[in-house]
Amino acid sequence: MTFQHPARKRDDGKRGRFEEFAELASNFTSSPFFALLCLALVGVFVGVHAAGLAMEWQLLAGDAMGAVTLLLLALLKNAERRAEHAVQRKLDAIASALLEQQQRNAGAAQEELEQAIGMDERH
Repeated sequence: MTFQHPARKRDDGKRGRFEEFAELASNFTSSPFFALLCLALVGVFVGVHAAGLAMEWQLLAGDAMGAVTLLLLALLKNAERRAEHAVQRKLDAIASALLEQQQRNAGAAQEELEQAIGMDERH
């Protein structure tokens, strides 16, 4: 098993199952429904402690909060790494296009720049 940057694992442009799952999970965790779900989990956590229920229930509520926190941290890091790679790709394309323009040789870098910033999607 190699530990590579998540965005660099595939050269064919296709996304793997984990990348698709991470994108779906990132979209779900940024939704209002998930915020309400977390608010409900916190409410249950506070309610269990306020009601003075058995220690098993308090541990269960705490463990659920810890698990959700760990999963959110992993998803946040994955989204951060993907965004970092996308920004770096755009900066590299801009630098290449500027260099070609300075040399009066617009060509492949200009096309790469248009693809990196999504200009072809606007038309």
